Amino acid sequence: MSQNTMQVMSAQNMRKTSTRQKITRVLSQTGVYAFLGLMAAVVLFPFYWMIISSLKSLAEYRLSPPTFWPTQVLISNYSEAFTTASLGMLFKNTMIVGIVSTLLSLVITIFTAFAFARLEFKGKELLFALLLATMMIPGELFTITNFATVTNLGWRNTYHVLIIPFLVSVFYIYLLRQNFMQIPNELYLAAKVDGTSDLKYLWKVMVPLSLPTLISITILKMMGAWNSYIWPRLVANDEAHRLITNGLRNAFTDTTGDVNYPVQMAAVALVSLPLFLVFVFLRKYIMSGVSRSGIKG
Repeated sequence: MSQNTMQVMSAQNMRKTSTRQKITRVLSQTGVYAFLGLMAAVVLFPFYWMIISSLKSLAEYRLSPPTFWPTQVLISNYSEAFTTASLGMLFKNTMIVGIVSTLLSLVITIFTAFAFARLEFKGKELLFALLLATMMIPGELFTITNFATVTNLGWRNTYHVLIIPFLVSVFYIYLLRQNFMQIPNELYLAAKVDGTSDLKYLWKVMVPLSLPTLISITILKMMGAWNSYIWPRLVANDEAHRLITNGLRNAFTDTTGDVNYPVQMAAVALVSLPLFLVFVFLRKYIMSGVSRSGIKG
C-alpha cells in the first residue's frame, strides 16, 4: 500500500472520528437541554397553574377535567382578593415585623461575628462550637418552651412576640464570621496600632468588605419573616397582628365552609410577587454572599 493511500485513509478516519465526536457532542447537549427543559417545566407548572386559576370563575375552577386556560379572564379576582383578605393590613404587619427584626438581627449578627472572628477571650472556640451545636437541634423543639415563656411575659398578640424570639440566628453568625475571617488580620493589627477603636474598625473596614454577605443575610431574613407561618399563627393570630401567611388561610372561606379558590389563588399570587422579584433581581447577592463565606454545597 502506497504512502499516499495510507495518508488518504488516515485523513478519512480522522474525519469520521471528528464527525462521530460532533454527533456525540450534539446528542449529549440535546439530552442535557431536554432534561433541563423538562425539570424547568415541572418547577414552573405550579406557578402557571396558580396564575390561570386566579383568573377563572369558581364554576370553571371546579370543572372536571380542568381547563388549562380560562375561558373568561377575571382580573377582578385580584381586587376582590385584596379587599376580602385585607391585604393592606397584612402587608403592613408583615413589613413591620420583617424590617424591624431584620435590622435588629443584623446588629446582633455583626457584633457577634466580629467578636468570634477578631477578639481574643478565654473559651472563645469552645463557646463557638457550642453555638454551632445548637444548629443540630430542630427549631420545632423550642416551640413549647418559647410559647410558655412569651405567655408568662404577656407578649401574646403583640409585635414583640413576632420579633424578639428569632433575632439571633446561629447560621447568620457563622456565615458572617467566616467572611470576617477571610479579611487579613494585619489590617486589624495596623488599625489598633493607629489607635482605631474596635467599633470604628468594624464600621469602616469589615462591614464594607463584607457587604455582599450582609445583603444576603438581609434578603434571607426578610424572606423568612415573609414566609413565617406556624409561630405567628400560634402566638399572634388576632386581626391587628396577623401576618400574610396566616391571613390567607381562612380569609376566603364563607360561613358554609365553601372556599373561593380563584380569589384565594389571586391573593397567593399577589403575596408571591415580592418574593419572586427578590429572587429575580437579587439572587446574585445571595450567591455572592454564600460563596465569599467559603460555604459549599
